[in-house]
Amino acid sequence: MNIAVIGLSHKTAPVQIREKLSIPTAQTGDAIAHLTHCPHIDEVSILSTCNRLEIHIVTEETEQGIREVTQFLSEHSGLPLHELRQHLFILLHQDAVNHLMRVAAGLDSLVLGEGQILAQVKHAHQLAQQHKSIGRVLDRLLKQSLTAGKRVRSETSIGTGAVSISSAAVELARMKVPHLNSCHVSILGAGKMARLLVQHLVSKESCTITILNRTIDRANELARQFPDADIRTGTLDAMLDTVQICDVMFTCTSATEPLLHRDNLEPLVEANRTLMLFDIAVPLNVHTNANELNNVHAFNVDDLKAVVAQNQASRRRMAMEAQVLLDQEVESFMDWWRSLDTVGTISSLRSKVETIREQELEKALSRLGSEFAEKHQEVIEALTRGIVNKILHDPMVQLRAQRDIEARKRAMQTLHVLFDLEPASNEKYS
Repeated sequence: MNIAVIGLSHKTAPVQIREKLSIPTAQTGDAIAHLTHCPHIDEVSILSTCNRLEIHIVTEETEQGIREVTQFLSEHSGLPLHELRQHLFILLHQDAVNHLMRVAAGLDSLVLGEGQILAQVKHAHQLAQQHKSIGRVLDRLLKQSLTAGKRVRSETSIGTGAVSISSAAVELARMKVPHLNSCHVSILGAGKMARLLVQHLVSKESCTITILNRTIDRANELARQFPDADIRTGTLDAMLDTVQICDVMFTCTSATEPLLHRDNLEPLVEANRTLMLFDIAVPLNVHTNANELNNVHAFNVDDLKAVVAQNQASRRRMAMEAQVLLDQEVESFMDWWRSLDTVGTISSLRSKVETIREQELEKALSRLGSEFAEKHQEVIEALTRGIVNKILHDPMVQLRAQRDIEARKRAMQTLHVLFDLEPASNEKYS
């Protein structure tokens, strides 16, 4: 059985491609159901964020399992396979394990060390548990990746002052709009990214902010978190009216189709003013054709790379420190994963020795007589169990600890021959 990761990210695909592959939470259940019904996929989890889509699988037939995933991605996105493949990365075995831990630690993020990804990996794990699509391998890998991510944040300084996608968007706005402080700023959406936008805006600016959301309650709840800021709220029904009065708009809703585009913006934006749009949603909330209007300037998550690059150099040393911790976590997982090969042999050996113990104990007790046997059976039983456990302990520990695959196979074969063990069923993924 093998672990594989198939996906794409900000490193391999532009946002226009990533938005086609994005799988919203509401659709994750259907996607998981589709993949679990594929004949060569035994376990599966899905991680979908604005900067990546990854599908993690456990498969006995690696090539066929990967083919089933890529076929699903092609059908889901509407992209032909030949176009899709140029954007995909495929990682196997230890490379896949290392990658997922790097992702959880924020080392593979657009913003190096950003913390939101850890919660997203946790969410992916919860969804996979909810839909019963993971077994002992992916469950262990996702849990250990979360542990690795937490270790990196607590034992290194990579998370100190780490910028998020939202803060990078605010920095980009400050670069593009010299007088942001005096602008009327609006935000579409009221989730985590919107909260971070408000947090970074009010930290340095005193601008008026309007928050529009599908439900007014959530917008009001976000506004209450910043009592000293000048924040107004409304629903998305007021979006086009707000466009007419604001100077800068950030968009971060979960809409699957663009909310703003050339056709609905053109009649609203007067020739004597400029509208700046900063779209950090995937799928995009602002259609790329908005830039066809002379007085509209739209930016998306891919435009944040220049801002992020300014902070990357100082963080690379911290990333190297973090990788040392991740190497430990990867090796720990690999030791555990390798040890699963030995489960069947160890089970057969213990079963054989236990049968011998029970047979010999029964003979001994019958010779001792019923009165003695009843009085001392518990002590004698404990004695024989202890002897068996002590004899088996070292061989089992050594077998599990053997990292060389061929040496481990030879050791298992030797045990089967020496103890005449029955061929064990593969319990590795049961």
